[in-house]
Amino acid sequence: MPAVGFLFTRKEWLYFAILAALLLVVLPLGFDIFRLNLIGKYLTYAFVAVGLVLLWGNGGILSLGQGIFFGLGGYCMAMFLKLEASTPEATKIQSTPGIPDFMDWNQITALPSWWAPFYSFSFTLVAIILVPSVFAFIIGAAMFKRRVGGVYFAIITQAVAAILTILIIGQQGYTGGVNGITDLRTLLGWDIRTDEAKLILYFVNAILLIGVLLLAQAVRISKFGRLLIAMRDREDRVRFSGYDVANFKIFIFCLAAAMSAIGGAMFTLQVGFMSPSFVGIVPSIEMVIFAAVGGRLSLFGAIYGALLVNAAKTTFSESFPELWLFAMGGLFIAVVMAFPYGLAGLVKDHVEPFFARRMPGFLKRAPLTQPQAAE
Repeated sequence: MPAVGFLFTRKEWLYFAILAALLLVVLPLGFDIFRLNLIGKYLTYAFVAVGLVLLWGNGGILSLGQGIFFGLGGYCMAMFLKLEASTPEATKIQSTPGIPDFMDWNQITALPSWWAPFYSFSFTLVAIILVPSVFAFIIGAAMFKRRVGGVYFAIITQAVAAILTILIIGQQGYTGGVNGITDLRTLLGWDIRTDEAKLILYFVNAILLIGVLLLAQAVRISKFGRLLIAMRDREDRVRFSGYDVANFKIFIFCLAAAMSAIGGAMFTLQVGFMSPSFVGIVPSIEMVIFAAVGGRLSLFGAIYGALLVNAAKTTFSESFPELWLFAMGGLFIAVVMAFPYGLAGLVKDHVEPFFARRMPGFLKRAPLTQPQAAE
């Protein structure tokens, strides 16, 4: 049957409905609030994985520094929450009331000027998107305008992640150092530590993720999305056709950064802190693994990959904490060598044919003239 709908084919709408039902109905009904909050934490990483599908899967640009943008978004939200928790009344036992506790511990006697705008929630929401996007623009312009790509770009983004981690830890008086920004309690006076708040934040997180998924799909089926694939496969031909490849790369890099930052902000709200341990090399590589396991060409697969890998990490790291990193590396190697298209590839090659034999009309592939972008 031909494709139906604006964004997806009929088959893809089925997958979308299954995912939405899982996130909004099955998981909330099937798990207690503690486990649901943990799943919400996993879903914050799915924002990064969806961005990587656009950046790496469609654009062919492998970034090993997406933790940078996840962390920047998280720190922007954490700064607002920390200032709200640092009223003169709440911090009256400090040497300098009215500033975050870690600043007081480090003998800072006045709030830095660049912290002050984060008293505003509206400014914070803008900063969550703008700060990582501007940072990504600077990195992208410096690299792509000089035609730096491939493994060199991946290594540079990894180096930037390491540098930013060192900078955050070194500026302990302004960033909280290695402990990060902790003890976050309220959002506009609303206690985010209660079970009711955790449930609401889970649904906000899930709905935002669905929105980001739809945005990513809209990008993929657009003319720009087709150019991304063309750049990935034949970059020189696209350049010779008169397109500015560098600008396209910068844009998709910034878009993926903004998606990652939204995940970081939601992580801070649901977990109650943000630290440099989510910015550096290891978390950035883990984020790539989420996309690889789920399928770097599949938006749906990226979300499932983030859920499954993080669930496995929680399960196995509790029993074998010293072996988990080796298991993660082995998983990545196995996926790259044996299942290059991840879980989505297995579904396409084995699950879909199984159902196609029993439902020949419903899962039949649409004509090539229709958008085939979410698989």
